[in-house]
Amino acid sequence: MINLSVNIKSENKSYPISIENQSISTMREKIFSFLNGKNFLVVISEKVEKLYGKELGFEKSQKFILKDGEKEKNFKNYKKILEKALKLKLTRQDAIIAIGGGVVGDLAGFAASTYMRGISYIQVPTTLLACVDSSVGGKTAIDTSFGKNLVGTFYQPDIVFINPNFLKTLDERQFKSGMGEVIKYSFIEKSCKCDEELNLTNFLSDNVQKILEREEKTLAKLIEICIKLKISVVEKDEKESNLRKILNLGHTYGHAVEKITNYKKYTHGEAVVEGLRFAFNLAVKKNLIDKNYKYFADDVIKKFKFCEIPKFDLPKMIKLMQMDKKSTSKYIIFILPKDYSVVEEFSFLPEEILL
Repeated sequence: MINLSVNIKSENKSYPISIENQSISTMREKIFSFLNGKNFLVVISEKVEKLYGKELGFEKSQKFILKDGEKEKNFKNYKKILEKALKLKLTRQDAIIAIGGGVVGDLAGFAASTYMRGISYIQVPTTLLACVDSSVGGKTAIDTSFGKNLVGTFYQPDIVFINPNFLKTLDERQFKSGMGEVIKYSFIEKSCKCDEELNLTNFLSDNVQKILEREEKTLAKLIEICIKLKISVVEKDEKESNLRKILNLGHTYGHAVEKITNYKKYTHGEAVVEGLRFAFNLAVKKNLIDKNYKYFADDVIKKFKFCEIPKFDLPKMIKLMQMDKKSTSKYIIFILPKDYSVVEEFSFLPEEILL
């Protein structure tokens, strides 16, 4: 078992993260032990419910089953979760449990942060992307017709239970989606200001086959490295006023890819990988890095055989990037590479990207 913790000084709050390969059937007991008699609502992914519902053993009456896909992270489902919590008579002492990928975690966390002005919630990530990124750090949100994650809160979970055994049944595409966020961490590692040298890029290069074969110990180590980097950033900047912005490498263009395809054609991780490619190309164009580093980054990405995404009309993409929550009224904000595993924030006028 790997035990980590997040310490948010501004809120005087800390919470544990447990990474443990164990039988899925033990998860309910661990959650109940933590809840210590509290009432609760489980928000669970439809796919996870089909695969593990019986093993997890939660009562049907205490579950809200969320269909899969980014499009489900909307106001309608947010309202349904709140109504289910009210029907269960959850009080301020009770909890919401998120079991699923990033969509479930974001939506359930947002509901927990606003229900009775905030109740406890527990994260049980079941996808690689949620394990390495979205389950830790307290970002919650829903999407609107104007763009992704435009309505949300910063609200930390009370505990995160990570069980890599869930990843055994994760389909190949969703596994690769998670690897998109993993590779992002390798390009920002030095900027994360972690006390430990974790050498994620080397770990990826040395373990490509083991990672793709989902070898248990390798996956647990991979998740641990990414979470340590995320913890280092979140503890220094919980609400993205400064350092935490580096986690958005690849996301400005990536979110535009998701939006232009109505969140239906590409996964978040696939879009982020395309965003990474765009960021490295833009960094070369602006003379921030030399071409050798871009070729190195391309090589790291190629090792994991991500899908190819076509080039979209750049003026259209710029309009979508202007709607990104990181942008200002005049400028589009990018996190771009400056050196090996080092990134910085840059602001560009729309016409400067077209040059």
